[in-house]
Amino acid sequence: MAAPKRGRSASAQSKPGRSLALILIAIVALTGGMFLSGHTTPRLGIDLAGGTSITLKAKADQGSAINKANMDTAVDIMNRRVNGLGVSEAEVQTQGNDNIIVNIPKGTNSKEAQEQVGTTAKLYFRPVLASEPSGPATKTPSPSASSSGSSSPKPSTSPSSTASSKEKASSSGSTSPSASATSQGRAVSDALKADSTPSPSASGSGKPSGSPSATPSASASGGSNATAKLQAQYAALNCTKPTDRANAGKNTKPGDSIVACGQINDAWYKYLLGPAAVDGTEVKKAQAVFDTQGAAGWQVQMTFTGGGAKKFADITGELAKNQPPQNEFGIVLDGEVVSSPYVSTAITGGQAEISGSFKQEEAQSLANMLSYGALPLSFQEQSVTTVTAALGGEQLRAGLLAGAIGLALVVIYLVVYYRGLSIVAMASLLVSAILTYVIMALLGPAIHFALNLPAVCGAIVAIGITADSFIVYFERIRDEIREGRSLRPAVERAWPRARRTILVSDFVSFLAAAVLFIVTVGKVQGFAFTLGLTTVLDVVVVFFFTKPLMTLLARRRFFADGHKWSGLDPKSLGAKPPLRRTRRPAGPVAGPADPKEA
Repeated sequence: MAAPKRGRSASAQSKPGRSLALILIAIVALTGGMFLSGHTTPRLGIDLAGGTSITLKAKADQGSAINKANMDTAVDIMNRRVNGLGVSEAEVQTQGNDNIIVNIPKGTNSKEAQEQVGTTAKLYFRPVLASEPSGPATKTPSPSASSSGSSSPKPSTSPSSTASSKEKASSSGSTSPSASATSQGRAVSDALKADSTPSPSASGSGKPSGSPSATPSASASGGSNATAKLQAQYAALNCTKPTDRANAGKNTKPGDSIVACGQINDAWYKYLLGPAAVDGTEVKKAQAVFDTQGAAGWQVQMTFTGGGAKKFADITGELAKNQPPQNEFGIVLDGEVVSSPYVSTAITGGQAEISGSFKQEEAQSLANMLSYGALPLSFQEQSVTTVTAALGGEQLRAGLLAGAIGLALVVIYLVVYYRGLSIVAMASLLVSAILTYVIMALLGPAIHFALNLPAVCGAIVAIGITADSFIVYFERIRDEIREGRSLRPAVERAWPRARRTILVSDFVSFLAAAVLFIVTVGKVQGFAFTLGLTTVLDVVVVFFFTKPLMTLLARRRFFADGHKWSGLDPKSLGAKPPLRRTRRPAGPVAGPADPKEA
């Protein structure tokens, strides 16, 4: 029998401590990162933590088709809305071809969230009749504005069909039209806002007044005076109160004058807005671009449809005749002002730009609001399910109990059948469990992974998959011992064949998990994700822990001598006599008997 080859494999065999040290370092680093991040437990899904689940069914609206593009757009908008309520862990995802599932964890106003995601919001351009700071005084500067826009923080219009914003906008980076992301394009208050609090009163024609001191007028039809109700709403509106913000501008018609709220630099402003002049659906395209030829920086470019271009030219032409703040138009989404650029000249041609002290994220956020502010489809509420935390806790305990029972059965089988080798298997299972737990805890804040019941089931199934890899390797070692080899060469000769089998088996499991994750939606994806994650970790543990540990134990007499409790007793395995290398005895070389035959 030929001697085993030496080289890279032999070198690796002689230094198993390196692999064990490597995986130990990885465990320590990941665990340290988990504690430093402050997320020491996996994030729980709605079925375990409790909350509200809303199912919405799409309906074609004004010729809009129910397709993947429109559904994805609706999911994106709904996600911005529900996160605007301060829900950082809400889940919005499609189910099938025409359903959207919104899962909102506990601790959230589910009624308000239900109203936010269940209504088809519209984006409108409305003339600003009055605006002023709302709530406590702020440090926001209040330079006076002029129609030329030379020193005003308000966006202005130039003959080149541009609405330029000189303001300093602030944003959290979210695209939600909520308090943290609706300051893009908002102008700072001007002298009219700083001097006094204008009281809406009857004064005119329904058009914004041209005088800086003019009292704003408002009308449901665009031609009558402001009603006493609207005056009272504007006077009483306090945009620093979430309840006031939630009610402002809601449940109104496009032809109504409304009160609304908007935010800039962490300060809230209240608005009195006239009837809608342009519908958000008439914005054909909006995009954030960087001005490479001038000093305008980041800009938001808008392109209107044919009908929208005419309406926009009409309203900007009227607004350009007025003084601040009545030369502004408010971009209103879900009843909230997300931008209020001012106008100095009529914008014709169907194209406009809003520019100013934008950061890239702020410009892109405003462009997204203009492009996707209104849902492309109408949705009908199908069901609202409330999952209590108590029920979720019971489900979690039941899942953990099932996992503990499954793990106990696996351990009992390993101890009874493999005896001493069960130490290797249990140590490997422990390392795999630690890695799985720590990674799940880190993935919660990183990619918003939530551990739900199907994910727990995936982890339980993974126990069997991981144990199967150990069994394959152990059986290969036993086969080598049955052939008459001692333990140390048996461990090394068994590894290549076991490695191929383990890789093929894990690849099939991972492929099944990947396909399941891609073709399914909702909670089933949690099962697929956990199954795929634990399958990858199985390969890591077998290669960097199980095999090196087995190499070290093969050097211990308890295992090397085949103790009857080691699980590697040659006699109990029915091993053949030890293989020995035989040599041909030396002697004279045989030749032909008859010289004549040579």
